[in-house]
Amino acid sequence: MYSEKVMDHFSNPRNVGEIPDANAIGEVGNAKCGDIMKIFMKIEDDVIKDIKFKTFGCGAAIATSSMATELVMGKSIDEALELTNKAVAEALGGLPDVKMHCSVLAEEAIKEAICNYLKSQGKDIEAYHKCDNCCRNQ
Repeated sequence: MYSEKVMDHFSNPRNVGEIPDANAIGEVGNAKCGDIMKIFMKIEDDVIKDIKFKTFGCGAAIATSSMATELVMGKSIDEALELTNKAVAEALGGLPDVKMHCSVLAEEAIKEAICNYLKSQGKDIEAYHKCDNCCRNQ
């Protein structure tokens, strides 16, 4: 059912934990399945210098959180905003259709954290054309 990569990221998740002095935090959840993802980032000069996550959910939720953090670590905000749920799922070798919502949550959590950072820095969100304005819903 799950690829070897999914099982590896579930069994040995990368970047687990919190960043006490994070300047970007995003939290998203799915009421239907109960998964909750919280992403912590340390962004300096518009580059993600550190990233950690805490996820409450199934194995796929943990694996997608882990992979998403690996995909954006060291990237610029613009590069990280290009992350898609499909890229997360592909990097894991695929996900069952019933678990694709986990990759959507991972994408949303990353973008939520970046929007949180942009707002806290007083930056013009419109200037980040790839931003889907998730923070406008806050």
